[in-house]
Amino acid sequence: MKIILTAGLFAATALTPSLAAAQALPDAKIAVVDSDRIFRDCNACRTANSQLQTQRTQLQTLAQQLGTPLQTEAQSLQTAVTAAKGNPDAALQTRIRTFETRQQQAQQQVATQEQTFQRNVAYVRQQIGERLGPVITQVAQQRGATIAVDKNGTFYNAATVEITDAVLTALNTALPSVSVTAPAQAQQPATGAAPAVGTPAPTPAPARPSGR
Repeated sequence: MKIILTAGLFAATALTPSLAAAQALPDAKIAVVDSDRIFRDCNACRTANSQLQTQRTQLQTLAQQLGTPLQTEAQSLQTAVTAAKGNPDAALQTRIRTFETRQQQAQQQVATQEQTFQRNVAYVRQQIGERLGPVITQVAQQRGATIAVDKNGTFYNAATVEITDAVLTALNTALPSVSVTAPAQAQQPATGAAPAVGTPAPTPAPARPSGR
């Protein structure tokens, strides 16, 4: 029995180096890509960013155009309510209700445009991202890399391992342009509330006058 156990132990020990060799991984060769620079400097990115900035300016202009007359009306109503000592007559109450309706409509219009803008931004990034992944893989493989990482996630990297220039060149060829208009959203079911999209919309007018 002792001889058998010893032989078994020897056999198990003899197998250990083979298992370790099978589990060993080759040395990784890392490539680094500056994604911020890609999204800023690629040809399609530059054009899209310019067009999106125009959309943002148009949205801000709309908010101002809707908000300015409402601001003036709010101040006028506040003066009238103060003069009525907080007891507006029927005509003033009608003015206040009309103002509230206009304010709600303006806020909804701006909110809708803000949602559209945020969807356009996301759609641009989606189009670039769909092409950028394969391009990075192709360039990294051509350079003999076994892994590619984002430069923004590293503390330090030597210039010799960065492939951003090559990625930019390849992406400009693969993706000369992108659309800055997102496809229309599918209609939400009537029984469910639509989820909030994008960032809160700018408010084009102050709250209703007090004293109603």
